[in-house]
Amino acid sequence: MRELMAQQVKPERACFLVGLPKSSWHDRPKPRQDGELLDRIRQLAEQHPRRGSRFIHALLVKEGKTINRKRVRRIWRAAGLAIKKKPSRKIRTGNPLPMTAAYPNHVWTYDFIFDQTLGGTTLKILTLTDEFTRQSLAIRVAEAFTSMDVKTVLDEVIKERGTPTFLRSDNGSECIARDLGIWLAVQDVSTRFIEPGKPWQNGFAESFHSRLREECLTQEVFSSAQHARVLIEGWRAFYNAHRPHSSLGYQTPDEFAATWLAQSASHPVSCS
Repeated sequence: MRELMAQQVKPERACFLVGLPKSSWHDRPKPRQDGELLDRIRQLAEQHPRRGSRFIHALLVKEGKTINRKRVRRIWRAAGLAIKKKPSRKIRTGNPLPMTAAYPNHVWTYDFIFDQTLGGTTLKILTLTDEFTRQSLAIRVAEAFTSMDVKTVLDEVIKERGTPTFLRSDNGSECIARDLGIWLAVQDVSTRFIEPGKPWQNGFAESFHSRLREECLTQEVFSSAQHARVLIEGWRAFYNAHRPHSSLGYQTPDEFAATWLAQSASHPVSCS
C-alpha cells in the first residue's frame, strides 16, 4: 500500500489493487481516553504501593467502573507502575505448619507490631485476625500492653462474635501469662503457640502486619496514640469492607464471610 501511494496512485485505486474496502483508508482507530483513568490508577498505586494491576482492577470495579482487566494492565505497564518483586527467602521448617482454619471462628491469631508518633513515642499495636475470613477483628493502640489488656480485647470480641476454637500467637510475655491462660481455659479456648524464632508459623499475622505497615503506618504521621487509634481504626474498616483480598477471589473479608455464612446456611456442615 505504501509503495502504491509513493507512486501517487489514488487511495481508491490502491485499495482496489490490494483487495481492501475503500472505507478502510479513511477509518482511523479512535485514541483511547485514558487520562482520567490513568490519574485514578496512579492514585490507587500510591495508596497501595505493593499491590499489582489485578488488585487495582478489583478496586476500580468496586468503585463502579466497567473496565477490562487487560486495559488496566496495559495502562499500568505504560505508566511504569510495575512493582519490583522482593527477593524470596527460602524457609526450611522441620515440621509442617500449624493447623489451617476451616471455618469462621475456628482459628484467631493475634500479635503485636510497633510504630511511633511524630514526637518519638513508641506505639505498640495489638492486632487480632480471623484466619479463615481474613477479617480484622480488632486493632488496639497503646504505649504498653499487659496480659490483662489483651484479655480485655479478647473478651470484647468474643462477646461480639462468639468464642474461637483456637487462638494462635507467639511466645510474648503478654500471650503466655498465667492469668491469661487460665481465663482462656475457662472460655474453652485452646492455645497454639508458634515455635520460638519461627514467625512464619504465624503467617496470617505476618501478612496482615505487612499490609497494615505498607497501606497505613508508612502513609500516616501520628501526633499521638489517640490520633493513631482513629486513623488505624479507619483503615481497619476499609480493610474489612472495601479492600479486595487476592486469596479470597478478590472479595473483601466481609463479603467472603457473608458468602460463606449464606452457603453454610443452605448446606449445613459439621464444624467439629
